[in-house]
Amino acid sequence: MSQSILSLRNATIYQEGKTILSNVNLEVKQGEFIYVIGKTGSGKSSLLKTLYADLELTEGAGHIVDFDLATLKEDDIPFLRRKIGIVFQDFKLLPDRSVKENMLFVLKATGWTDSIEMVQKIEEVLDKVGMKDFVNKMPHQLSGGEQQRVAIARALLNDPELILADEPTGNLDPQTSAEVLEVLRNINANGKTVLMSTHDYALLVKFPSKTLKCEDAKIFEVVQKTA
Repeated sequence: MSQSILSLRNATIYQEGKTILSNVNLEVKQGEFIYVIGKTGSGKSSLLKTLYADLELTEGAGHIVDFDLATLKEDDIPFLRRKIGIVFQDFKLLPDRSVKENMLFVLKATGWTDSIEMVQKIEEVLDKVGMKDFVNKMPHQLSGGEQQRVAIARALLNDPELILADEPTGNLDPQTSAEVLEVLRNINANGKTVLMSTHDYALLVKFPSKTLKCEDAKIFEVVQKTA
């Protein structure tokens, strides 16, 4: 039986005092690949922000990779974020630094000190996303899909137990979206848990998986119809 890596119980998610999602009950087991779908503004991003502690959980219970979201202290947030990898829609690469320097920035910020180990880790994660030959490129020299692959590699640097991907294909064309999703699915096939928000329903058809939907301030599982 896979263990739970994330659970929310009777949680209400607020943003700026407004209820975004109420009575959220959610469990994610190790090794699952789960989509979160819903219209813009339905609560997908607010849910993920609560999970990586950008929004406080003030009502209900929440546990993620051994951290209690309801009692989480400010000082604990960096440690929580080391155990989860976060992938954003807009890549968030530092534009004035090469791919390698972007990676080094994260490693140093999270306590790595051995330069040989850092270089080895960077090579390892870039290899996983097919970007090993791009280590000295600047972000503006990369296509959107390549930048997102680098962003996924960056999310893998601290060997996280869980990847949270917030609309990772939102800025990409359909072909590139499918390629980026393949990268995430390969990472999942190698044992990582992935929770990915998207409004790209074509991906769900092409790569079906467990799906949660945000609608009318609720989140619920959608049973996909099989052909």
